[in-house]
Parts: sequence; C-alpha cells; structure tokens
Amino acid sequence: MTEVEKQTWQHKDVIKDTIAGISLDRAYQELQLLNKKSNIVIVAVLDMRIHKDHEDIKDFIWKNVNEIPNNGIDDDKNGYIDDTNGWNFLGSSDGEQTYRANFEYVRILRELNENFENKNSKEIDSGKLKDYELYLQAKEAYNEEIGYVKRKISSINYKKNRKDFLEKQLEKTYPSTKLTLENLQNLKTNDSRIKKNIQALIKLKKDSVKDISDLALEKRYLNLYLNIDFKERSIINDDVNNINDINYGNGNITSDNSEGSHTHAIKVAGIIAANRSNQIGVKGIANNVKIMPVAISPYGDEQDKDVALAIRYAVDNGAKIINISSSKNFSMHRNWVMDALKYAEEKDVLVVTSAGNAAENLDEKQNYPNDTDEKNNEVLKNLLKVGASTHELNENIVHYTSNYGKESVDIFAPAKNIYTTYPNNVYGFSSGTSYSTPVVSGIAALIRSYYPNLSALEVKTIILNSGVAINWEVNKPPTTNNKELVPFSSLSKSGKIVNAYNALLMAEEVSKKK
Repeated sequence: MTEVEKQTWQHKDVIKDTIAGISLDRAYQELQLLNKKSNIVIVAVLDMRIHKDHEDIKDFIWKNVNEIPNNGIDDDKNGYIDDTNGWNFLGSSDGEQTYRANFEYVRILRELNENFENKNSKEIDSGKLKDYELYLQAKEAYNEEIGYVKRKISSINYKKNRKDFLEKQLEKTYPSTKLTLENLQNLKTNDSRIKKNIQALIKLKKDSVKDISDLALEKRYLNLYLNIDFKERSIINDDVNNINDINYGNGNITSDNSEGSHTHAIKVAGIIAANRSNQIGVKGIANNVKIMPVAISPYGDEQDKDVALAIRYAVDNGAKIINISSSKNFSMHRNWVMDALKYAEEKDVLVVTSAGNAAENLDEKQNYPNDTDEKNNEVLKNLLKVGASTHELNENIVHYTSNYGKESVDIFAPAKNIYTTYPNNVYGFSSGTSYSTPVVSGIAALIRSYYPNLSALEVKTIILNSGVAINWEVNKPPTTNNKELVPFSSLSKSGKIVNAYNALLMAEEVSKKK
C-alpha cells in the first residue's frame, strides 16, 4: 500500500481498491453524502477523559447548552453540576482525578475473601454458591495473572544480574575500556569464551531499555492493578456497592499531560468524527455528529457502577449512539449495567461495544458488557459487539488478538494500524477492538443522521445485514506457528465485515418503506 493508503485503508472499497475497508470513500463519492440533508447525532464516548481541544476534533465536542459553565449550579437540573461537555465519573468534586484502578477480579476477591477464603463448597450455604463460584473464578484469574507478573519480574531481574556479572568479568579483561554498547561492538578477540561474553552483553544491553520499562510496568501491576489493598476510589470517595450513591465525579472531561494521563478517548473520537474538511490530520467517518465525552475508564477495569450511570447519563442527555471501547471478563454488579442497557433500549439508543483483545472465544468465556443473561440467552436488541479485522484479503483478515464468537460477537470491523487522532494535535496508528468499535459507531451515526426515522434495532439490523461476507477460511486467533484455519462465518453472528456504502443503501430502502 502507498503511504496515503496506509493512513486511510479502513475507508477503502474491497472491490475498487482490493483493500478490506468499509467503502466509506465510495459512499461519500457515489451517494453524494455532503449534498444530502442530515441531522446532528450525538455519539456518547464512554471512555477515558478526552483531549477535547485537539485541532481535528474540537468542533465536534458536544456542548450542554442548558448548563452555564463553572457557576457551581446544576442549571439544567439533570443531577450533574457544570457538565458543560459531559461528565467525569473518575474525578472528585474538588477536581482531583483517578488514573489507575484494580482489575475486576481483584475487587471480587476483596469483597468476598472474608466469606470464602480457604473454604470448600460443602461449607458454603446453598444461597451463596453462585457468589462462591464467582470467587473461585476470580481467584483463578488472579493467581494466573500474578504468577505471570512475578515470573516476568524474576526474568528481568535475572537478566539484570547477568548483565552486571558479565560487565564485571569483561572489565577485568578490558580495564581501560568503557563498556558502552558501541565499544563492545568494536572489541576484537580470538578467545571464544570472551567473544561469547561480549555478544551476550551486547544483547543484554540492547534489551535493557525495554527491560527497565517492563519492570516498571510489572511492578505497577503488583502495586496497583493486582493489589487487593489498593484504595482505588479514595479520591472519589463514593460507595461503589451502592448504585444510588450518585453524587460524585465532576464536569472536567479534558485529559491533561500529567503522568498517567489518558490518551485512549481521543483516538476513539477521531475515528468517529475527525474533521473531514480542514485538510489536516485524518478524516472521521461522520461529521454530522457531536461527541459526548463521558469518563469511566481508568488504567485498569471500569467499575460497573460508573458504566451503568454513564449509560443513563448519555441517554438522558440526548445520545442516540453509545460507544464503549472497553470490556472485561468479570462483572460484580452486572445487573446494574444490564438495567442501564435496557433503559437505553427503551429510549431507542444503540450501544456499540468492543469484543476485546485476548484472542478468546467469547461463546466459552464471558465478556462484559454484553446482551445476554446468566444462561447466555440474548435479552437485548440494541447492543453490537465488534471484533477486529485487517486490510488483508486472505487468511489473515482477522486481527490476531481479536476475541471472536459465533454467538457472542456480532460483526467485524477494521482495526489494524488505524491512523487516528493522538493527544497534543498529533496523529498515529493504533490497533485492536477499541478501534473497530468506533468504526461501527461512526457508520451507525451516518445512518441515524441521514435516516432519523430508523430505530436503533433497525440500524443494528442494517449494519449486520449489509456487511461484506467473507467466504473463505481464515486464521483463528491467536495466530501462532500452529495456525488453525476456520470459516470466517464461524467467528461472528453475521460472518461479515461492516460496510458503510452497503449500509446506507440498505438504510435508504428500509427508510422508504416506513
């Protein structure tokens, strides 16, 4: 592909361009979208805080016109003070910000350890067996992850000790030489043992920068994400087990550049709505939209309470599409989220969520938020779960990290090396289902903008039915040396990749019949 195609491949047409994009360029050109009447559609981005002043997105940030900025009053009586551009469920009333949080299975252990630690099923009351089973699953996930982190730390420490040892040995042989990487590469010797030590030290020095970064990350896992004693809500100071305790958060949805600052939401927003006419940066899928930022995502897992309240906030403030580019395998208060999703369904709001990036079969492993009950029966009609595809028209068309599932994932969308908006008015490539999700949200926004008489269920049905079917076998994630070829149709309900051009044509036909 050319450099331009690399930056825009997701908008290309599978037939005209032989690239597995969504045919967006074709839709704008052949359907003359810019000349058609359209309505503004509000797309709520439930994510991290956003860089709302980015040059390519600032004109498309939602404004609450009924709220007077910074007067400390809930002018529009919606329950949120000074929510002029959205709401931040990760902040305190005095402006502090939570950046990191536990994984959900750690919270479950913290909540249930007292009741179930060191007990077997025969000691558990029948009414608590469901909680006990959840506890065991959480403990298994915790032990697996903490074991991996400790092994990684041990490996990094071993490499550091080995590097120190080799340096001391070689200093004896070359006492007047500073053992920099450059000097090591220029050392000459006929001694095979010394040569072997030099080569080993060169490799260790090359690895050392990454090792230092990895060690810091793994220690962060131990101290924060996996730490049962980490007081993750101390800044917010709410009761996370009380859905009625809603007086928390603040109206500051703008990300800063401090340590740990949030960078995810601006990437998501750019895919949906980056300015198509300013001749800079990237082109979003739709410009007849307003992005409503709602901050719920720290580094770590979202709280079910934040997710549920954020969905309700978005619905109550006019969003017609909700983008949730996150997911998790455990949910302590899934009923709160399910109730909120049902509320969104009642209010005709489409919710688009990511399938996740663990290369797992979601028919065999839960992934939240979802549209099924505890018996895996579908109970919602307004939710789309999206897997990740690539530009390749061959067996590699599924991104190797994408989750999948014939019953659990609805459709796939482009998500490998998507060029989008980054913090501080710059641009870059990102991959994963976090970015296939806003592709679908953007297409949904186009449909709802040009055909406002279509319901959320009709938009969902159109997206699923109008996708491009892939009728060949593909590599089932994860893509390893032992590749397993399966029909693409076995990886999602639709067996398709989304297509904007086809969706708009179908929307036209459905709309005319109403």
